[in-house]
Amino acid sequence: MTEQQLEQALIEQLQGLEYQAVKITNEQSLLNNLKTQLEKLNHKALQNTPLSDQEFKQILNHLNTGTIFDRAKILRDQFVLKRPDKNNVWISFISAAKDWCQNHFQVAHQITMKDEHHNRYDVTLLINGLPLVQIELKKRGIEIKEAFNQIRRYKNQSYKIGAGLFEYIQIFIISNGINTKYFTNNKTALTRFEQTFFWTDRDNIQCDDLQQFTDAFLKPCHITKMIGQYTILNETNQMLMIMRPYQIYAVEAIIKQIKNTDQNGYIWHTTGSGKTLTSFKASQIIASNPDVQKILFVVDRKDLDDQTVQEFNKFAKDSVDTTSNTKNLVNQLTNNNKKLIVTTIQKLNRVIQKNTRYYEKIQHLQNQKIIFIFDECHRSQFGTTHQNIKNFFQKAQMFGFTGTPILSKNAKIPLGERPLTTKDIFNKCLHKYLIVDAIRDKNVLGFSIEYIGQYQRSNSTNELDINTSLFDENKASLEDEHRLSKIVDYIQTHHDHKTKSRAFTAMFCVSNVPTLIKYYELFKQQPIEKPLKIATIFSYSANEPPIDDTGTTPEEALELPSDANINPTYRNKLAQYIDDYNQIFSTQHRLTESQSFENYYKNIAANVRKGEIDILLVVNMFLTGFDSPRLNTLYVDKNLKLHGLIQAFSRTNRLFDVKKSHGNIVCFRDLKAATDEAICLFSNKDAKETVEGVLVKSYEEYIQDYNQAVTELQTITPTANSVKHLANEEEQVEFVKRFRTLMRLENILNTFADFSETDLNLSRDESDGFRGEFLELKDRAQTQKDDTSILQQVDFELDLIHRDEINVKYILDLLGQLKTKPEAQEEQLKVIYNLLSNQVQLRNKRPLIEKFMQQIDLKENIFQQFVGFWHDESEQAITGLCSEENLIESKLRESLANYKYTNQPPRTSEIGKMLNFNPSILQRKKITERVRSKIAALIETFIEGMGGVV
Repeated sequence: MTEQQLEQALIEQLQGLEYQAVKITNEQSLLNNLKTQLEKLNHKALQNTPLSDQEFKQILNHLNTGTIFDRAKILRDQFVLKRPDKNNVWISFISAAKDWCQNHFQVAHQITMKDEHHNRYDVTLLINGLPLVQIELKKRGIEIKEAFNQIRRYKNQSYKIGAGLFEYIQIFIISNGINTKYFTNNKTALTRFEQTFFWTDRDNIQCDDLQQFTDAFLKPCHITKMIGQYTILNETNQMLMIMRPYQIYAVEAIIKQIKNTDQNGYIWHTTGSGKTLTSFKASQIIASNPDVQKILFVVDRKDLDDQTVQEFNKFAKDSVDTTSNTKNLVNQLTNNNKKLIVTTIQKLNRVIQKNTRYYEKIQHLQNQKIIFIFDECHRSQFGTTHQNIKNFFQKAQMFGFTGTPILSKNAKIPLGERPLTTKDIFNKCLHKYLIVDAIRDKNVLGFSIEYIGQYQRSNSTNELDINTSLFDENKASLEDEHRLSKIVDYIQTHHDHKTKSRAFTAMFCVSNVPTLIKYYELFKQQPIEKPLKIATIFSYSANEPPIDDTGTTPEEALELPSDANINPTYRNKLAQYIDDYNQIFSTQHRLTESQSFENYYKNIAANVRKGEIDILLVVNMFLTGFDSPRLNTLYVDKNLKLHGLIQAFSRTNRLFDVKKSHGNIVCFRDLKAATDEAICLFSNKDAKETVEGVLVKSYEEYIQDYNQAVTELQTITPTANSVKHLANEEEQVEFVKRFRTLMRLENILNTFADFSETDLNLSRDESDGFRGEFLELKDRAQTQKDDTSILQQVDFELDLIHRDEINVKYILDLLGQLKTKPEAQEEQLKVIYNLLSNQVQLRNKRPLIEKFMQQIDLKENIFQQFVGFWHDESEQAITGLCSEENLIESKLRESLANYKYTNQPPRTSEIGKMLNFNPSILQRKKITERVRSKIAALIETFIEGMGGVV
């Protein structure tokens, strides 16, 4: 089926769903149609009188205001139209609150927008005349990602045309007929294909086919509900977020349970699948139910209390107040205007005790309809506290969220009783979304698990030469400093491979505080050159929290132990380590009070998320409830089982970018059986199928895949030189796809400790040759003016080709070796020229470095020569740019200085202030774009990637 046939079939299907076909040929017809549709929607308010041209102009001026986020608010709000008779009329743009079907639905084909670019949009869905859904199609056989890239081009080139109405798009849909995905209109989604989603039914079966997707997702009432109820306006980040199908089904299941029954229920959604957004939306909808007096979102740790408040207020500003203390919680419980409350289970338990002064104040709530939502209900709902809450709030309905529920197999068994499970506490499971579902849908990543030690596979080249197989029988051997030292050496050797040259971060979980202290001291002895930044946090109670039969412990409450319960050794060591942390990060944390300890905890969490900490050493903290997409590796020297194991491993598998292909788990204990058991239990499927669905393939399997991909590449381009002789763009695109497959596989292989280039059927020189031709095609695609070029539509995934360790400093080090190895100068120069050609991050610096190489004096210090050369060249470039474009030099220098600290290029307004003249409005846009492009080139050449050199 051709693209045109696919479009026509979709339009006919939409007409069958009662969309009206409308012909929009240009901007004016788009505006004329909008006027007609708004008159229909607001006919009662307008008393069936049409809008005058002046009135419609008022509305257009209002609509064409602000950012995408501002316009999303405008769409959901009303506009006060001032009419000549001095009566104000409230104009609506969409009926999105509840009356999903009370709108006017149209479908337009090939809307054309012309500016300096000529763009035709495949299929556009208009609701009340506003283009709110854009569908981009590619014919079968073309990658769906090319449709995604097409939308990115439209976004950059032409969506601002047409009175800015295309900035009102809420949902994008991409399809090649066989695979179909949706995403929302925000910057993150438009830069990361990973933020596109499949639609599924309630049983998590994907609706991939376009026809199937259209019937399920694009029904008029459903698409408006997706916009009005399940698209969230994130206040903190000023962007739109759209919910995934399993989140929506969970919300609707909870709402239905509240509406039709007085029963409890729980949601089993795998760790990392976004339960905070799900619980927020459920809470928001429940809050509109007049029969419900309060909604309490209950967490089991103080840090999660703060974190959840921040998340909820992100989704809806000031939706909750923090319950910073018990008195504040009581005030909120007694305040009729506060319906949604976030609190910890410990504070809630304190206020319902009969012997407290708070009891009488809240006693009236006992017989009112209160809805409880428990976060991570597997951790805190099996003791007396939960029963206390249940006994006090006698008409409450309770709902739990968990990624790892307590089932009969992982339940504690009280003496003489049967095991108590999540189902016993919360009754019915209302919706399931398991880890295998999330990995299949690419909503979380799979795991690569390596077992390091004598139990490692026999053909491994990275076996530790220590006896680690006695850990069950001989605890002392596990804490032997010789063993720990070997493990530290192993981590130092392989950490950069695991974390892509520290583009990602890691955690190291160990069995107890004394062992953690030993590890920390060993890491402090590491070499000075490129040391790992280590941080740690742990409880310094005299008695550690007891380890339960799953190998996990309750999370510390972030409160200081009482004086009688302090282990002075632990405390003193943690104080020293906090001093180390202060030295590294210029902070002033102290172990003096609970708030200070809490601030230290928060600062560590922030620095892990930013990638400022290489390895965070922990015993229990951070192994549950902590989300950091930049964290990709977990080192394990601790016995983990069942839900504790899955929770810990899941710190590593959040989506980030194309370079993060999976979570790395490096085990220094034999957890193979425990891992298989945990994965099987929480996937609830056949053991073999489950493990294969959750774990990535072995090193040997990826090597086979890579070498097969080499064969497929060489069938069309036997050598790098043959790329130049490809006959047409179709063959060039095929080469790009096949070489891109190699890069994807190499990206995965590089994370294995056993990785060796000798296993590959493509030498480094051959790979670099293909890499250079790949980049040449990318450069050609960027410079082509023809918008129909299929080479322009291919995603080159340059992040995969970027090698962080090869930078300007690396090149200068190689140049420095020329004087120490004169016999190898010719070969060394060849290596350097190849690197300059084949590394994407060096290509913009190639002319600069090659010019330096032509005048280098090998007898003098290479770095000092380059610094002087760089200074002269950058000065010449700055003054040259100012002369060429008539810029104010001081303003340009100020902007470049700011970039070094903020990493933000100059905004349009800043560039306007640089101009030493006042161009016309028509000229200003072109001049600004040209100057921005030249400044970007200057930054790429002289500033980016120069760390440690100048």
